[in-house]
Amino acid sequence: MRSFFIDNVARLRCGWNKRPLNEEDFYRLCSRKRITVVEMPLETNGFYYCVKGRHFIAVDSRLEPYRKLLVMFHEFAHYLMHAPDRGVTANFHGIGRKTRKETEADAFALCAIMPEAWIREGTILRIAEDEGIPSALVAERLKVHKAMGF
Repeated sequence: MRSFFIDNVARLRCGWNKRPLNEEDFYRLCSRKRITVVEMPLETNGFYYCVKGRHFIAVDSRLEPYRKLLVMFHEFAHYLMHAPDRGVTANFHGIGRKTRKETEADAFALCAIMPEAWIREGTILRIAEDEGIPSALVAERLKVHKAMGF
């Protein structure tokens, strides 16, 4: 899994896990991949879906900035690693049990907004305070680093 994951991400050439990616980076990636993004009030945090070969990401516009960014990159990861070849499908952020696909999407998103250097050089408390990221998200990122090595 790690090799497939890293190979897919390396092709993006966007600074993933090297620097913190932001909303501008997300929209640039979606534009390059021809993914339509819709921000609006939703009953869920966000979801990725594909209809007749067209890709879409919907994000709840009411989310706090870091939660919104995390959801954006989580849904982008579904496109990147789990996009269907045809037909209709949807992946909803935070709905249902934690599958391998959800774990991969979470790992991608956490590494997108908190690069590895932050994790190696800081503590949960320092990162949370300095970067304004909730400590629970920093703790999740640390788990990804320990489990996957990035």
